[in-house]
Amino acid sequence: MKKDFLTILDLKRNEAHELVKRAAEMKKNSLRSDILRSKSFILIFEKASTRTKVSFEVGISQLGGHYVFMSSKDSQLGRSEPLEDTARVLSKYADGLIVRTYAQNNLEVLARHSTIPVINALSDEYHPCQVMSDLLTIYERTPNFSDLTVAWVGDGNNMAHSWINAAVYFPFQLNVAVPRRYEPKQDILERALHMGARIYVTHDPAEAVQGAHYVNTDVWASMGQESEQQKREKAFYGFCVDDKLLSYADDNVKVLHCLPAHRGEEISKEVIEGNRSLVWDQAENRLHMQKAILEWIVQ
Repeated sequence: MKKDFLTILDLKRNEAHELVKRAAEMKKNSLRSDILRSKSFILIFEKASTRTKVSFEVGISQLGGHYVFMSSKDSQLGRSEPLEDTARVLSKYADGLIVRTYAQNNLEVLARHSTIPVINALSDEYHPCQVMSDLLTIYERTPNFSDLTVAWVGDGNNMAHSWINAAVYFPFQLNVAVPRRYEPKQDILERALHMGARIYVTHDPAEAVQGAHYVNTDVWASMGQESEQQKREKAFYGFCVDDKLLSYADDNVKVLHCLPAHRGEEISKEVIEGNRSLVWDQAENRLHMQKAILEWIVQ
């Protein structure tokens, strides 16, 4: 049976934990293998990318595979050809699709009509590969998730949704601070709470980071939201992860940011460049987690 990875909840609980451990092992051993030998993956990216694109391409190469990259200019995704047809045709050529798109529904249609695995490399609703690699970054320092408080400060966006999903399988306390009218989707939140996640949502960033061991943030206006930049700057006033906000957190707090970062907006220059920042380790871990996901997909 083929495996799709469209959200973290496509994994079983034990698989999510094993992926984090496997990625840590791959990193420790600088793993190279031929598990993807004679296998080809097609990367279809409607949205621009640095870390996701490079980490998947390098990861596929380090596991002995081959990749074909297609931008929105190169593919029929969402244009004249139905997604169902794209899925059927590409299934004849390759062993997996890695798709970075706008609508989560695009991924669901591709997965439903393809005979090969589909990996969500980002959609407007979820960013599971990023959050799985962030969990690896935390695991390397504090492997006992049950003793941790993780704070999300910013937009109730695809990153927030994937952190909410992660809280279903990993037993940390998740505090989510968002401005009013920028809350995460209610159905995603309610599903996670129903499945036993410990999640608290507030409109007060200081309340969310109170005693937090890890504080996460993201840009206030993501790709496709550039026209909302000024409106969002006003709405997100007070949500900058800076020294003042971190004074409410645990004394040994560490900070995560999925990048790209706008210094002076969602995070201060002093914080992202300071000794509490794990941002560069976090970015490196994209490679190791992508390799673990690729290995899981083909096993």
